[in-house]
Amino acid sequence: MKIINTSGKRKTAIARATLREGKGRVRINSVPLEVYGSEIIRMKIAEAIALAPGAIDGADVEIEVSGGGVMGQAEAVRTALGRGILNWTNDPRIKEVYLSYDRTLLVNDSRQKEAKKPHGRGARARFQKSYR
Repeated sequence: MKIINTSGKRKTAIARATLREGKGRVRINSVPLEVYGSEIIRMKIAEAIALAPGAIDGADVEIEVSGGGVMGQAEAVRTALGRGILNWTNDPRIKEVYLSYDRTLLVNDSRQKEAKKPHGRGARARFQKSYR
């Protein structure tokens, strides 16, 4: 039995995908993709499937995602799914399609939130000074 494990990250969200032989079902945190989150989130995740039609017809995908916010999780799921589909099929054409469409389907977006510094409300903002 063929099993593939992949992962994806975005900000503080981490997604772990497992692909097994099956009927083509995609579940995220045990929820089917068809009912997961909002329509925008579903569309963002489904890009990986839409760009490689028929690639996971014989595979069930189980994705566990935690940390971060809803869009960060969606981006992490999308990366894990894209990598999983590529490893499942071993098709170099899928890699070309993914990289030409959006590199983050295969490569983690490493950008992180800048840390808050002292003497201000955030990373760059500073409290105002008054000389009178």
